[in-house]
Amino acid sequence: MQSKLKLIPSILLLLLWIVIGFILRITNLELKPPWSDEWATLVFSLGNSFRTIPLNDIISLDSLLSPLQLNKNTNTYDVVNNLLTESTHPPLYFVLTHWWLKIFGSNGEFVSIWLGRLLSALIGVLTIPAIFSLSLLLFRSQIIAHITAILITVSPWHIYLSQEARHYTLAMLWIMASLGCLNCAITSLKEQKTISSTIIIVWIIINSCGVATHYFFGLTLLAETLVLLVYWLQDSLKYKTKILKASWQRIYLAIIGTFIGCSSWFFTWRSIPDNQLTSWIFTDNSWLEFYQPIARILLWLITMFALLPVEGVSDTIAIISGAIILLVLGWIFPKVIKGFKAYSNNLQFTIVSRFVVSAIALILAIAYISGADLTISARFQFIYFPGIILLVGAVLGYLWQKAQAKKTIITFFILGLCGGLTIINNYGFQKVERPDLVVPIILEAHSNLAEQTPVIIATRHKTHGQTRKIMNIAWQFQELLKQNKLSFQPQFLLAHQIGEDGTPSNQILQEKISNLSQPFQLWLINFSVPRLSEYGCLKDQQYQGRVHGYKYKLYNC
Repeated sequence: MQSKLKLIPSILLLLLWIVIGFILRITNLELKPPWSDEWATLVFSLGNSFRTIPLNDIISLDSLLSPLQLNKNTNTYDVVNNLLTESTHPPLYFVLTHWWLKIFGSNGEFVSIWLGRLLSALIGVLTIPAIFSLSLLLFRSQIIAHITAILITVSPWHIYLSQEARHYTLAMLWIMASLGCLNCAITSLKEQKTISSTIIIVWIIINSCGVATHYFFGLTLLAETLVLLVYWLQDSLKYKTKILKASWQRIYLAIIGTFIGCSSWFFTWRSIPDNQLTSWIFTDNSWLEFYQPIARILLWLITMFALLPVEGVSDTIAIISGAIILLVLGWIFPKVIKGFKAYSNNLQFTIVSRFVVSAIALILAIAYISGADLTISARFQFIYFPGIILLVGAVLGYLWQKAQAKKTIITFFILGLCGGLTIINNYGFQKVERPDLVVPIILEAHSNLAEQTPVIIATRHKTHGQTRKIMNIAWQFQELLKQNKLSFQPQFLLAHQIGEDGTPSNQILQEKISNLSQPFQLWLINFSVPRLSEYGCLKDQQYQGRVHGYKYKLYNC
């Protein structure tokens, strides 16, 4: 497996993958509309709060979007304070984004979506040399390192996450670094050497930063602990005194140090399961749906390497795309399995494979036992993604030695590149909320009336999750306003719900519309209310429906 590549050509090759990865991640960075989670990142990173938006009152477009304005007077304390009191995420990425926006943003102006997403994209590019270095550390092969770098460069799933103003690319960077330390620790154990104290300190810092970036990084730590536990049991069965030697003592210190470094987030983490913002991941856990988490994981694994247009295209094209992917992967799969078997005795390969199996097992266990199904969302698979890339890269590196297997690797690259192009042109992993489909419907309905006819957009408010969904729609109007393509400015109503029956949000809506001068158009977004005919509002049967993330109804009042 030893590569004959020289240092300079190898560095130039790595730079080529970095350039390709950079182009794929910044191309069409603003093409997809921003969605709720990205607004959470940007509002909190600006040091602003969703609580400044008035509830139970009809407000203007500017008032609803005011938390998206950059205020140079906000500071890091505002970011951390607002985040920990209003959200369910640790603050590290938000603080970094705060500094990023302050350096490159303009005071008083609305935040730039392109700028907000660029930080995540650049960190995503950094994962290319990071995975190259980690692969080189583990397998001592430049060929494997380059193949691994290529896989992450063109990974459709990775490009999708890199183009979101979210913290997942940074979390993956910490996972790669932590896996490197895990490898050093286990390798030292096998070679009966004492682990460097520097590595232990670095490992603790990395793990602490990982949890400070995303709480689900804790699952990475649990998976690593399970891997260590296997080797601890082996040593305890063979040599009872070996687990007390200096090498294991250093690992105990790493575990204790990591626990101390992460303990500051423990009480915040405990509140997450009861928080309405995270309630959507909990399912009824019906045994009739037992297979679904496993099926979803298999689907996400495929998209890490291959994707063709399946969204925003006809059903025929989507079916053909799916068939092509399955056929190609069906051709590749037996070769990959052969490579897995050939590499099964390699220590580093075993470490990574045990980590991946442990991480996936934890995710499935949580889904089946607690009902918190992390397989629902593709983005939560960041926990084991670096390990998957390392394993497949190692196998493909083994296959590269065989001339006939080079076609397999080239096919992998082409399939991944097609997937990357699919993502950047919005034919895959479309946003779960599509305000860009709602606003044209509102404009079409308003075009049948006089330009001065007011438009009221109302929603039922529970948490700032609903605020962010309406901000999506408001942002689309704001973009049209900037382009002088909007002849009116809509107004908005966030009617706060108290109780599951929807009151007093229904009463608030009725009270507000009864005091308005008619005529006006009333759009209810994700808001079901009793009849409004007694208030002079008649439902328009032509304009009611459902698109990604939104159920809408039009009333002409």
